[in-house]
Amino acid sequence: MNNTEERTVGQIVKDDYRTAQIFQQYKLDFCCGGNHTIEEACAKNDIDPSVVYSALEELNSDGQKDDNYDQWSLDFLVDYIVNNHHEFTRNKLPEIGKYAKKVAKVHGDRHEELHEIYYEFTMLHTEIFNHLDKEERILFPYIKELVEAEKNGTKPEKPEFEEAANPIAMMEEEHDEAGTSIAKIRKLSNDFTPPEDACTTYRILFKNLEAFEQDLHKHVHLENNILFPKALELEQRLN
Repeated sequence: MNNTEERTVGQIVKDDYRTAQIFQQYKLDFCCGGNHTIEEACAKNDIDPSVVYSALEELNSDGQKDDNYDQWSLDFLVDYIVNNHHEFTRNKLPEIGKYAKKVAKVHGDRHEELHEIYYEFTMLHTEIFNHLDKEERILFPYIKELVEAEKNGTKPEKPEFEEAANPIAMMEEEHDEAGTSIAKIRKLSNDFTPPEDACTTYRILFKNLEAFEQDLHKHVHLENNILFPKALELEQRLN
């Protein structure tokens, strides 16, 4: 990979999303904390960077590449995020919440951390649903207006929030909070590893939490590292 040592983790994943699986394997944040180089991220997590470089080189040697989201138009990317990640979140979180409540009630006496997981997840659930609503009502329509203005060669109308940087800063802050919450759940669940006495529902809960974490990481990456920077750049260019 060209200039891998100089690029940030977020930039590497932006160019080829397959690399995300490697960063996830070594617990290196590529979404909220994607502005660090591999050396910086590894130093923070006490990991030998040469192991990560080797894994990336091996991945790159097969000549394949994942969807290049960075080349998509912003309006198409917005629709993709809403139709895939927002839809997944709205469908999956209520289901996970039911599992979390049931498992905490049945197994909470023997595994007290389940009560903490349920509490943390309930807070996360509420915050994320509010977050999705704000994106779809406020920020995403404006980004589509920017795209339309560029197509028509016109200047976009000034929004009530003055400029895209204002809601984007709020969205990124909420992304950080969601990332912190799911990281806490991962720690409480011992990396989503059910104990030996776990029932089927217990195991399904942990599998669903891990699947949600993976979707959340991709969701945040697409917004923080691709959609938001390109929207800011487009707004500046049009104005």
